[in-house]
Amino acid sequence: MRWWYKVGGCERSKYIQRVGRLLLWVCLAESSMAVHSEAAEWSLSPSFGVKGVYNSNLILTPQPHSETYGFWVSPSAEIAGRTERLEVSSRLATDVVRYFGGQDKQFTNVFVPLSVRYKTEKDLFGFTGGFTRDNTVLGEELQATGVVLQFVQRNQWTFNPTWTRSLTEKLSLQSGMQFSNTTYESAMLFDYRIVGGSGGLQYQLTERDQIQLSVSYTGFQTLGSLSPFRANYPGINMSLTHAFDESLTGTVYGGPRFLSSTSQTEVGDITARETVWLAGASLSKKFERAAVRVSFDRDLRPSGFGLLVQTNRGGVFGSYALSETLACSLDVAGVLVSGTSSAGIGRIFPEQRYVSVIPKLSWKFLEWWQAEVSYMYRLREIDTGVGSVHAQAQAQAITFTVTYYPPKLSWSY
Repeated sequence: MRWWYKVGGCERSKYIQRVGRLLLWVCLAESSMAVHSEAAEWSLSPSFGVKGVYNSNLILTPQPHSETYGFWVSPSAEIAGRTERLEVSSRLATDVVRYFGGQDKQFTNVFVPLSVRYKTEKDLFGFTGGFTRDNTVLGEELQATGVVLQFVQRNQWTFNPTWTRSLTEKLSLQSGMQFSNTTYESAMLFDYRIVGGSGGLQYQLTERDQIQLSVSYTGFQTLGSLSPFRANYPGINMSLTHAFDESLTGTVYGGPRFLSSTSQTEVGDITARETVWLAGASLSKKFERAAVRVSFDRDLRPSGFGLLVQTNRGGVFGSYALSETLACSLDVAGVLVSGTSSAGIGRIFPEQRYVSVIPKLSWKFLEWWQAEVSYMYRLREIDTGVGSVHAQAQAQAITFTVTYYPPKLSWSY
């Protein structure tokens, strides 16, 4: 397993191995709870996909560049198990990727997520986490943060257990922990770790209204940096969810975060404090053959630049089933990114803007076969710090994918 992290990080590799063993222990411990259940049902859903890609600007650079072509080979398998009280699911997947032309790259992505739910009469124990190896420009990091890092691989472990306790028919106590360890296969980027937790109360006001009040703590620190940076931000959050009808649901939330940071320099530690207000809202509507979701959120997110960034992200997603075998979707997202004042000590983070538009069309042309074609437009702007001058990069991409879905395997005992 030493091929997916940087060579020379002996202590880091031992640390990640311990986390991996801990994840396995949690999975086995949760699964053992089902031993005395009367029956368990398991299923395995394999798939195999091949993707061809054209991209006019793969790394989203404002500098002169050439067009890039590539192909992906993506085998995967979804595993699910269920008893009366326990639910376990995972998706083991990998992408073998090769690009040539403007960028001559080859790499392998790995996805090993794990989700566990165990319920009793009054308690619900949950766990989400696992391991992800993806690319900084082509993976989830860019879509979430709007920050374009180097074109390198990212390795991330996550560990998020939760516990919900029903106090009355309408009132419940919720708590959770957060842990993630992220490393980059580049000496120019900063590895980091996040540790945190939250707890609060959830109350069902009416059949359609639900309110939640919680407190949280998040700690962020860089790993192996010559100029270590730490930040923590406890906070308070309140959310309200309202079901307008059976198909329309809206949620609003917000609250302050009390951000404190420390940057270690040659002349000593430099600290700063500030209050950051975070908020968000979403609206989801389901139709007979379509679904639409509109969302906005302001959040603090970690970055491979070795600091926290503040993101203002808005998005619209819609899907429509044209027929039983033909479906289309549209995903539009925009992100405005800036560095928090305390997070910017010792480092300069220019304001950035990122927009992506992704229409997609999928066709199930045989019982076990599906074809998909998508177009992607990306726009990136960076403030240069010289008046109103911006560095701008645009990219257009076309992707064609064919996926084979063998029959699902099911068994019970």
